[in-house]
Amino acid sequence: MEEEDQHKVTDLVIELQSLRYAFRILFSCLTPSIAPDAAAIAESIKRRLATKGKSTDALTFSDLFTKFASKTGPSSANNKENGLRVLRGRESREKGWSNGVLLVAKEPENLRDVAFKELVNVVKEENEVSEKVLARDVLYACQGIDGKHVKFDSKVDGYVLSESMEQFPAEDVGTVGQAFCAALHDELHEYYKLLAVLEAQAMNPIPLVSENASSGNYLSLRRLSVWFSEPMVKMRLMAVLVDKCRVLRGGAMAEAIHLQAQHGDPLVRVGMLPSFISQPLAHRILRTSKSINFLWVCCDDWGWADAATEAAAAAGTMAGTGGLRYGESDALVAPVVEAAKRIDKHLLDVMYKRYKFKEHCLAIKHYLLLGQGDFVQYLMDIVGPQLSEPANTISSFKLAALLESAVRSSNAQYDDPDILDRLRVKMMPHNSGNQGCDVFSLEYDARIPLDMVLTESVMTKYLRIFNFLWKLRRVEHALIGARKTMKPNCITSHTFNKLQDAVKLQLLSTLRRCQVLWNEMNRFVTNLQYYIMFEVLEVSWLDFSNEVEMAKDLDDLLVAHYEYLHSIVEKSLLGERSQNLYESLFVLFDLILQFRSHADRLYEGIHELQARTAGSSLPSRDKSKSRKQIVGSVKKTDSNQHKTQEKNLEKHVKDEGNDIN
Repeated sequence: MEEEDQHKVTDLVIELQSLRYAFRILFSCLTPSIAPDAAAIAESIKRRLATKGKSTDALTFSDLFTKFASKTGPSSANNKENGLRVLRGRESREKGWSNGVLLVAKEPENLRDVAFKELVNVVKEENEVSEKVLARDVLYACQGIDGKHVKFDSKVDGYVLSESMEQFPAEDVGTVGQAFCAALHDELHEYYKLLAVLEAQAMNPIPLVSENASSGNYLSLRRLSVWFSEPMVKMRLMAVLVDKCRVLRGGAMAEAIHLQAQHGDPLVRVGMLPSFISQPLAHRILRTSKSINFLWVCCDDWGWADAATEAAAAAGTMAGTGGLRYGESDALVAPVVEAAKRIDKHLLDVMYKRYKFKEHCLAIKHYLLLGQGDFVQYLMDIVGPQLSEPANTISSFKLAALLESAVRSSNAQYDDPDILDRLRVKMMPHNSGNQGCDVFSLEYDARIPLDMVLTESVMTKYLRIFNFLWKLRRVEHALIGARKTMKPNCITSHTFNKLQDAVKLQLLSTLRRCQVLWNEMNRFVTNLQYYIMFEVLEVSWLDFSNEVEMAKDLDDLLVAHYEYLHSIVEKSLLGERSQNLYESLFVLFDLILQFRSHADRLYEGIHELQARTAGSSLPSRDKSKSRKQIVGSVKKTDSNQHKTQEKNLEKHVKDEGNDIN
């Protein structure tokens, strides 16, 4: 009885081991070298059954396989291909099918024999590893591939008999990191070529010198050790570099590689500038990189690549001339300087010739800084009536049409159409109390890549200068209009003969003071305008033109334009230091505009008085006709009210004259 129980226990152990082997096959995570194809294996089994005359079994198997393949869910087998391989192996041992069920064995003795053989194979496979298999796994491990017995273990950071392996996620490493990866790729390329040769040798047997010699694998572990002695040093160095540079970017990565080559213990520094590059050289590299980026992104120009190639050839760093060698830090200066010079020259050529930077700056001077005299005068004449209305009642479209009319009626029509297309009318933010002349302005559309120099803040300063110059031109235009009204020959002495002596004397004194005051205002405005237009704008433009001609790179161009605009702002009394004087100037401008308004009213009254006097001196038959003409041309006012108005005007003009003095 005990012997029978012992046999049952032994049989059970064997069956469990066999079951363990079956489960190991069905749920294995091993990946075959060739992609599994369950349909192909099933087709092979059906053909084998059909060739043996078992067509019914083949059809039954086909139906079962269709159900088996379509079954999904937690209870389905994850490795259907391996299961089919087991069935095919069993069928090859001539085990029959019955009603669609594989008859592996019905007798316990049969099952024990098969399980015992499988157990022997499993134990042999797990315990007895040939040198050939180990050599193949070593080759796989050298390529970063898990072998059958040698697998990567992340815990020990190496290859052991383990089934776990972790993959490193890809991440953005920057341009320096990409260059480093390219260098690693070149080294790995040579390494993989060696592996391909060794893998081919692993498939060849040892050449037999004599017939008595035993055949074996040509590539032994000893030979692998010899072949891998030098590559392992390189791989170890690359592994150290990768570990050191894993969290670094830019110049810090380059410095870590450089220090590793010197003493093998790189120090991670906070700064991004490598120690083997000086500050002036780094500044030049940075400036050249900005120029390349500007040409590439803003100008859509690739000519810088040709300029860099020419610079490399001129500096003698092409591959045909030997190239730079590692560690020759001083030799890096010459190609960098030459490349910077040529790329900066190409950038300025693109800005001057392709995008006409100088022409656009001159257009801003003509239109925003009011340097185009005939255009400004005509624009002032035609928009003046419109701008005298409230700002919220003015149509910007009508002003744009008037601007176009001013362009067509002046020499501005001969400018480049692209320049004229950029000139536009702009109405500044306003409220219900503003007049159109207070919010009217012109703007110039500085598109890419000109907006690199003519930035938004720069155009804001140009707008401020335009408002000041436009106000100055308005004042000049008002004085010219007042002069036409105040011409001495427009008033005859015969007009004052019928006035009382006191009134006549007072009126003549007022007119004389108006003439004197106009002369003072005109002299002040003329001198101020001369100073602004010639001493400020023209001189600043001449200096700017010279600086542009001497500019060597984009930074010089930016500095030149900044100094040009800063000079205009400061010399035009628009800077922070001249804020009080600037406010006083605008007060004077407002007084001059008020003087024009009062002078118009005064001389309108005088002309009305002159018309009344002329009408009273006509014969009786012509009085009615003269009276109709006077009514059509002047306002009807009472004589006493007119005298009061003259006195008030005289007092107001006298007060204004005292304020200006």
